[in-house]
Amino acid sequence: MKRKIALFGGSFDPIHLGHTGVARAAAEYLKAESVIFIPAKCSPLKGCPPRASDDDRLRMIELATANDNVFAVSDCELRRPAPSYTLDTVHQFQAEYGPEVSVHWLLGADSVDDLVHWHCIGQLLDACILSVMFRGRYEAPAFEKYVPLWGPERVEKLRQNVVPTPEIDISSTEIRECLRRRADVSEMLAPEVESYIRQRGLYERD
Repeated sequence: MKRKIALFGGSFDPIHLGHTGVARAAAEYLKAESVIFIPAKCSPLKGCPPRASDDDRLRMIELATANDNVFAVSDCELRRPAPSYTLDTVHQFQAEYGPEVSVHWLLGADSVDDLVHWHCIGQLLDACILSVMFRGRYEAPAFEKYVPLWGPERVEKLRQNVVPTPEIDISSTEIRECLRRRADVSEMLAPEVESYIRQRGLYERD
């Protein structure tokens, strides 16, 4: 059986317990030797950049993942000129790890409908295993509507690689709003991340 790694990209603005919770569940489900968190410099699909700086987001991810030896962090997309595309990142890790390692890209089920807008999505579906994470209490995403766009083989590959994860109802948007109001976020963030945010006064202003 091939070794597996999972790449988990996103703004992580800030990283929260929902991110690490689903990543841990995905690692266990996939039997991946590592989940690599990859903060995006600026998503091509989002109209505005992250609120926190690249350095702050990277540091918060390092703090949030430091106590789990399955987690790793890469700043490869932060060092790359924007816009940064997932396909380029996948190719980079495939070159680094070699053909004996299977590369998965973790994606939340709520982002599936955005895939039609992703750069070279057909090539990405062929290049790696896109593992769509969905909450355990809900049905897996319906991919049938994408058959005319991507073909039956790619859609079947997506269907076979869904990953059930625990229901963790937390969002970075909610956390930023709580921090702006100086509300309690202790149940949503790792203590080290909350301390870092408070010390640096992140997200206190609109």
